[in-house]
Amino acid sequence: MIFTIEVPTGERFQIVDITDEVQRKIREGKMKHGIALVFTKHTTTGLMINEPEEGLLQDFKSKMKELIPEGKGYLHDRIDSNAHSHLRAGLFLNSELVIPVDGGKLLLGTWQRILFVELDGPRHREVLVMLCPCQELPGE
Repeated sequence: MIFTIEVPTGERFQIVDITDEVQRKIREGKMKHGIALVFTKHTTTGLMINEPEEGLLQDFKSKMKELIPEGKGYLHDRIDSNAHSHLRAGLFLNSELVIPVDGGKLLLGTWQRILFVELDGPRHREVLVMLCPCQELPGE
């Protein structure tokens, strides 16, 4: 079962917490046990699991900008001036996450959230959530 989450972004570089949307798709799919595969369909976006504390998110953004600055003569910039976005996505982020589900709930740690990272916005983005159910073992 595959669901789509719409993620409209309003900034060039933005981090959006999509955890509640993913959990909503698990409820819609009525999955009790299994895994949720979360996948971004865009090469200038990424996913990560981390704490959404504002200072930490600013630190992520600052460090990415420091390590891969915009406009440094990257060859891909000849096409559309967003090579830094592709490089940041490819070196620092995942295009997919696999998260266990039990009792219909994402098994994330206390501070863990699913974060969508926009690197070339603002744009209208889509994230896919594929639910892969597992049988509950007898006696559980």
